[in-house]
Amino acid sequence: MTHQHSLVTNRLTLRAPDRRDWPAYADFMESPAARFFKGHGDVLEAWKSFGTLIWHWIDRGYGPWAVTETGDDSCIGIIGPKCPPGWPEGEITWIAFAPAAGRGIAHEAARAALGDVFTRLGWTSAVSYIEDDNLPSIRLAERLGATRDDSAPVPGGPVRAWRHPAPETLQ
Repeated sequence: MTHQHSLVTNRLTLRAPDRRDWPAYADFMESPAARFFKGHGDVLEAWKSFGTLIWHWIDRGYGPWAVTETGDDSCIGIIGPKCPPGWPEGEITWIAFAPAAGRGIAHEAARAALGDVFTRLGWTSAVSYIEDDNLPSIRLAERLGATRDDSAPVPGGPVRAWRHPAPETLQ
């Protein structure tokens, strides 16, 4: 299935992930930076996790984006919306691979993804599920304007919901 939709920011192009992104994803999942993600350090679990990203696009027609720098199609992160069956609500997820770390790329891509879910997909709310020890993700959530929502249900695991601002406050 081909997905023609993509998002473009000042520096980035966000597109549906595909098989060419597996090596970068697999490398990340072997790194210590992936310790908060399912599949860390286990190639089979990483493969399943990566397959779930692609399946999300096939099944839902949207999903986390493969993030590339415009003009270079190398995947440097996976950032965007997901809502697997049984989840309480839609999530904006982010994984920034080493080439993207510390450059504001996750922030730029997550803002684009938030804008897209609130406009094109029609979501009225979005959260990010983050473990308490994942300080870089908490800082990004706060930079995006999210606040911890202890009353929000979570899909399991040692995570808390961080609620993103309503669409009218993103401007």
